[in-house]
This record gives sequence, structure tokens and C-alpha cells, in this order.
Amino acid sequence: MVRISLRSLTSCAYRLQSECKKTLPPRFAHRHPAGVTEQVIQCAYNITRAAKQLVTITTKENNNLFIF
Repeated sequence: MVRISLRSLTSCAYRLQSECKKTLPPRFAHRHPAGVTEQVIQCAYNITRAAKQLVTITTKENNNLFIF
């Protein structure tokens, strides 16, 4: 499960980077700014969700280590 969360986090970060690069001129001229903004927001949300999942998993695993 940790591997899946890390993979998701990495994938989302690369996608966010890609979307942000699209906002740089001159390529930005082809795209509607609201569409680019929406994509960046969605990517950031996906990163947050993957990070939360990773924290939840690692916290549960750490708690299980201390149960005797």
C-alpha cells in the first residue's frame, strides 16, 4: 500500500510540473487560462490526497509496531 501511495504521489507531482510548464509563454497562448488553472488545482488536490493517504498508512504501521 505504501508503494502505491508513493507511486501516486510521484505521478501527481510530475503531472503538476507538466501542467505548470504549460503556463509558460509562448505555449500558454493556445490554452485558456481558466483551463490551465483548473488542471493545476486538480493536480495539487491529487498530490494532497496521495500525501494524506501515505501519512495515514505510515501512521497506522508505526502504531502497529508499538502494540505488544
